[in-house]
Amino acid sequence: MKKSNFVAMILGIISCLFFGLGMCMAMIPEWDAFTSGVVVGCVGIVFALITVFVWRKMEHKDPIKITGKAVLTVIVSIIGTLALGVGMCFSMVWGNMILGIAVGIIGIIILLCLIPLCKGLK
Repeated sequence: MKKSNFVAMILGIISCLFFGLGMCMAMIPEWDAFTSGVVVGCVGIVFALITVFVWRKMEHKDPIKITGKAVLTVIVSIIGTLALGVGMCFSMVWGNMILGIAVGIIGIIILLCLIPLCKGLK
């Protein structure tokens, strides 16, 4: 394993742990830690961005160019992820299983739209 991949893996694990713990803190009402959960989740997002920049620097890759396609890809991925997460919340937190499954499937379909958006159709 290359050093850059190992560093990216470690930073990615740290970012996922912070983000996941933050979302649990924010979404589980018994913990009563919504504000601090949002902060911890944002720390996880910052670590994820740092991971991208560190890995690209170690791989000697060019900086990411911001294009219309890149912005559209990010917007579609955010919408799909939020839809999937809201569907999970409907099912597991708010007790509305049917609506949760429907919203979750819509989120999965939106996320599947990323494949032709990123790779293109041939």
